[in-house]
Amino acid sequence: MATEPILAVLDVSAVHGRRIACSNALFDYWELTKPEINFLIAITAAAGFWLGSSATFPHFLWMQFLHTLLGTILVASGAATLNQLIELPYDAQMRRTARRPLASGRIAPSHALWFGVLLSICGVAYLAIYTNTLASLLAAFTLLSYLFLYTPLKRITPLCTLVGAFPGAAPPLIGWAAARGRLDPAGWVLFAIVFLWQFPHFMSIAWIYREDYARAGYLVLPSGAVRDRFISWQTSLASLALLAVGLVPTFTTMSGRKYFVGALVVGATFLYCSARFAIRKSNVTARQLLLASILYLPAIFALLVLGKK
Repeated sequence: MATEPILAVLDVSAVHGRRIACSNALFDYWELTKPEINFLIAITAAAGFWLGSSATFPHFLWMQFLHTLLGTILVASGAATLNQLIELPYDAQMRRTARRPLASGRIAPSHALWFGVLLSICGVAYLAIYTNTLASLLAAFTLLSYLFLYTPLKRITPLCTLVGAFPGAAPPLIGWAAARGRLDPAGWVLFAIVFLWQFPHFMSIAWIYREDYARAGYLVLPSGAVRDRFISWQTSLASLALLAVGLVPTFTTMSGRKYFVGALVVGATFLYCSARFAIRKSNVTARQLLLASILYLPAIFALLVLGKK
């Protein structure tokens, strides 16, 4: 009888341990989907749907909107998982990625494979069922080009950024297609904004982790004296073009004067951070540019949504 309290404590501890292990496993799978990237993807896809929708509040198609977000995030999560599976041997060599669930061995590659495939198939099928075929096809193109074009090119040529910018800019098109069932010029303006944004965004990351990338054999930046010029041109030209393209909605039926003022301020600030980094490359200016890029997308798309005509 005296041992019963001890046995009870041991039993509770075992249950508690299993709960912790289960919680940790769920968190690892959650981390595998790269939720911080999915947040930006969700913002651009949501803005694409909102701006592409002809219905206004309170007749806005909320359920179709939520279906679009869920399907897009499922595909993005599957792509992130499978990308880490493909890059598993290289992630383990980089300090930035060595602690990821796959690279650290917390999740088995076979489990990640099934998890990624299931998310991808479910996301594409979900969009086909609950939105339309065009949105589903765009999501499938995004998934396949990201995994089988951009991912392997990172070890072959610095032009991988250009190739990867196409699937990276697809989420607002998916949202637009889900709302309208077709792609219009205004939807391509949203695509162009995200497309150009990716160059300074990724150049800042590539600079900060240049030693990590080199150690793992990634060729995201050219070697030698060409590297600095490559970074400067990709950063400054793309940011300058982004400022111009970001003002285009003012001259269409998408937004008005209030958006113009906001977009000018946001775009000019981003251009300033890009120029500083292009002229004086350091971890400090790179991190400032990275922060500016993370804030830019939510800001510009929020201005678009709020300024919708």
